[in-house]
Amino acid sequence: MREVWIAQGVKSRRCREIEDLAKNLGIPVRTRGGRELGGHLPGVVHQGIMAVAERYAYADLEETIRAARKEPGSGLLVAADHLTDEGNLGAVIRTAAFFRAHGFIIPRDRSASVTPRVMKRSAGAAALIPVVRVVNLGRALDRLEKEGFWVIGAAGEGTQSVYRTDWDRDVVLVVGNEQKGLSPGVRKRCRELVSIPVRGPVASLNVAVAAGAVLSEITRRRVHSGPDSRPSGQPEAVGRGKV
Repeated sequence: MREVWIAQGVKSRRCREIEDLAKNLGIPVRTRGGRELGGHLPGVVHQGIMAVAERYAYADLEETIRAARKEPGSGLLVAADHLTDEGNLGAVIRTAAFFRAHGFIIPRDRSASVTPRVMKRSAGAAALIPVVRVVNLGRALDRLEKEGFWVIGAAGEGTQSVYRTDWDRDVVLVVGNEQKGLSPGVRKRCRELVSIPVRGPVASLNVAVAAGAVLSEITRRRVHSGPDSRPSGQPEAVGRGKV
């Protein structure tokens, strides 16, 4: 981070905390006009505070694989199959970071990328988890398959319940596009398609909420592994809507 900009007239306690933190870290704090901040962050609610940093640096796939394999059988990566909404991408990245995924993978084309808006929507989590951008997501999944990762797709039409899936292995969880779900090329590379059992009248979930539900179950199963790990009375039915 090179500088912190604060809009003239902003005097909140949170602003003072950020200013003190920046000064303690030796980061210059500058006062700028609100319009100047808005010009650099079009469409972003910046609340009068902006960090000036170097261009976002994506992580390397091979390095991310090596980091995930340091805990054999517990590797966890999340891949987003052409998410186009920046808000959704930021939310899923934040969710992946919350559940301590080792990395996050997105395709270069026809996908949202890590922008200031995504960084804000992720609440800064995009700086805490390695985000890899690949030319071809299908080939990246092939590479991960060769490394021993089990590629599992989250899809509303999946016939395997997330509560009956074996998560005690190196896993790549793939979530699909907001409207179309998983693309055919990615779908055929998935060892399994899993779905969240539907309990109420709503047939589908927002992609970030669905990812959170699946990642929560992965974490629960890994922490409390064993034959009694599935909740008692868990229904067999699975959802049919988009995850």
